Amino acid sequence: MTVTARPRFPVVLTVLTVLLLGVLLALGVWQVQRMQWKEGLIAGAEAAADQPPLPLTEALRLDNPEFRRVILTCRGLSAAPYVELQSIENSDAGVRLISACAVEGGPALLVDRGFVAAEVSARPPVDRADTMPVVITGVLRRSPAPSALTPPPAEGRFYGRDAEAMARALKIEGPVSPFTVFATTSTNPDWTALSPSAPPAAFSNNHLGYALTWFGLAAALIAFYAVLLRRRMTRKDTES
Repeated sequence: MTVTARPRFPVVLTVLTVLLLGVLLALGVWQVQRMQWKEGLIAGAEAAADQPPLPLTEALRLDNPEFRRVILTCRGLSAAPYVELQSIENSDAGVRLISACAVEGGPALLVDRGFVAAEVSARPPVDRADTMPVVITGVLRRSPAPSALTPPPAEGRFYGRDAEAMARALKIEGPVSPFTVFATTSTNPDWTALSPSAPPAAFSNNHLGYALTWFGLAAALIAFYAVLLRRRMTRKDTES
């Protein structure tokens, strides 16, 4: 009969398991926190959409004016210079026309005047001398920074909402608001090719599923470790 030493406690395996378990649990908790944050964001957007429009200057004084409906007056907006933002609306390709609006006592504001389908080659007239006031209603949205993969603008056409670059292209001097107004009434009602609209808030809330995935992997890791540990620790002390 040969006597063998009893297997030692797997210290290295245990340490690695604990570290990996901590990572999985931390990811699960983070996704739960993200879910709660996203639910609050969705509730805030829905509440803002149900409220009547505010004057722009009043809305901008709010702690969080995003998604608020506003009413504003912009001089010369119907004939203002614009840049084009490549876009898709209802599966149709086209562009959105972006102009600037001077805000009294504050930074200039970009106004998304609406969508023009790709098959429409015409554009509204541009007249920098036009100072006719144009009253519109719209929705305030924060301007997201373009990603590193966004192509650079070319010949007045943009592929991401780079507010600062758009402002430079529109020859705006001074600061630019971090918010954009998406017009929901037309700046050019006589030109029906322009479709004003505020894109729906794209809130994908899949964080509960992600959290359950991470917690499930953590549970599987515990079960796997328990099986390995039991097999190792119950190995026969002697071999015939």
